Amino acid sequence: MENSCCSCFSAKAPLECGICKSAVCKKCAQFLEEDSFSFLAKIPQDLSFNVYCPQCFDAKVAPELDSYNDTMERAKSIMVFFKDQGKESRLMSRKEPPVQVVDCADREETLLRLAFFAAKANYNGLVDAELTSKKIREGSYQTHKWSGTAIPTHIDPKKVNR
Repeated sequence: MENSCCSCFSAKAPLECGICKSAVCKKCAQFLEEDSFSFLAKIPQDLSFNVYCPQCFDAKVAPELDSYNDTMERAKSIMVFFKDQGKESRLMSRKEPPVQVVDCADREETLLRLAFFAAKANYNGLVDAELTSKKIREGSYQTHKWSGTAIPTHIDPKKVNR
């Protein structure tokens, strides 16, 4: 009976829950993709597995996944002012330390990662954003690695001139 599913008690349970280590069948198992929490700076141990039983998934993974997706949605609506937009952002606060990301695949991912860190800290804007790219050559193949820095801040949407 040691190989029976912890949820439906099926006799064949070839998978194992990452958190509680109990056997679970393919029908009951909850699978999590590897890049589900890719924008987090450090992924917690409980969220680093691929297979979960329904109880562990509902108790520990689903709330974190909902929170992560909510933060991602807020990050997509963050206002960004670049370093050369000093006239528009001169009155905005710059008290927080700048956030930095390195080795991103493209410009949009770099901006989204910066915005994600700002949204995670409950800010709604980025000022003095600066993005740089570096050419990487491997034989005849060439690609770019993007890096960026920005200062998270609170921006009053009513005061922003469009």
